[in-house]
This record gives sequence, C-alpha cells and structure tokens, in this order.
Amino acid sequence: QVQLVESGGGLVQPGGSLRLSCVASGFALDYYAIGWFRQAPGKEREGVSCISSSDGSTYYTDSVKGRFTISRDNAKNTKNTVYLQMNSLKPEDTAVYYCAADRANHVGTMRHDEYDYWGQGTQVTVSS
Repeated sequence: QVQLVESGGGLVQPGGSLRLSCVASGFALDYYAIGWFRQAPGKEREGVSCISSSDGSTYYTDSVKGRFTISRDNAKNTKNTVYLQMNSLKPEDTAVYYCAADRANHVGTMRHDEYDYWGQGTQVTVSS
C-alpha cells in the first residue's frame, strides 16, 4: 500500500525549531521529487519547499528561505525519508504541513496537481 506519513509537528515558541519527517511506504522515494506544503486556517495550501529526485536541487518559497532546509536521508536503512528542518520559526508558520511525492520530478513550480501521493499532515503551531 502506497503511503506517506508525516511526523515531528508540535507546539513551539517563536524562534524555536522543529524537524518534520516524511516517511514513504509502498514505493521508493528516490524516484520522486518530494514537496512540503502547508495550509493555515482559512488560507489556501501553499508550497513551502521541494527537492529533486535526480540532482538534489531544492526550492524554497521566499518566506522560508534561510530558515528551512529540506533534505533526503541517504542512510541505507532510512533512505525512504525526507526531512524539513525548520529554524527561527514565526507565528505565521503555523499550519498543517503536508508532504507529497511527484514522479515527474517537477522542482520549483509546486503545483498541487503535479503531485501523485500525499500524506495526512502534521500540525505545527508557533506561539508563545
């Protein structure tokens, strides 16, 4: 069964950090571009970051550049995992975060319809 599962969300104070994980089962993440999206209450889902399946190139939306880092886990036993390291978190980063997999390896466009599989999301709340 094809599945993406996010974890690592939670409540953090402004300026704090979280690392989100996206674990795939039923398929190999190596062959897919992986994107992270987020949706805040009352707002549309927006693309945050993505990483290529081929050359490791990455994309970040302007509001998270310099604060968020996307990466793949290349260790043999955990290579079906992609991370989103989030530092210097702000209240406006509060949202449900979703990871998604794109077999066609689009990088930078972050259109929802380019992604084949989606996780269920993990809540990130940044508040004092």
